Amino acid sequence: MQDILARAARIKLVIFDVDGVLTDGSLFLGDNGEEYKAFNSRDGHGMKMLQQAGVAIGIITGRTSNVVRYRMESLGVEYVYQGQLDKLPAYLDLLEKTGLKPEETAYVGDDVVDLPIMGHVGLAIAVADAHPLVLRHAHWHTLHAGGRGAGRDVCEMLMEGRGVLDDMLSQYLVK
Repeated sequence: MQDILARAARIKLVIFDVDGVLTDGSLFLGDNGEEYKAFNSRDGHGMKMLQQAGVAIGIITGRTSNVVRYRMESLGVEYVYQGQLDKLPAYLDLLEKTGLKPEETAYVGDDVVDLPIMGHVGLAIAVADAHPLVLRHAHWHTLHAGGRGAGRDVCEMLMEGRGVLDDMLSQYLVK
């Protein structure tokens, strides 16, 4: 775990996939074709704390959905790439926009379409219920499944690596 925390200490940007990572992968479609997704509120709060701790957050997802745009706006996520069937070009664009090096980035995925990015980042993370090939190529995997707290696992591990997790959580304790 020390190697993972050392990698985490260098991370300045974490990128999440959406379906299967920030959601459980289920797609709910209404009669009119509108798409619905369920996000875990604890993941969202973890993302807010992580940003307060100085780590930027990005999204790269293959699907395009208004609900994703709305959720990421509500969390203050600056970098949102939707409709990216080939995700690697979006990742390379993010590196160019931010001026970050690959070792300063982390990626969280669940399926084989995430592997091209995972092979480039400093910290490749798989959710607990990821495809076996993704789990095999990840540096670390979450305790919880996608959409069930995996995002919070990632945020807290990155804050631990930066040495700020206890401080971030202590603000909620009665004094």
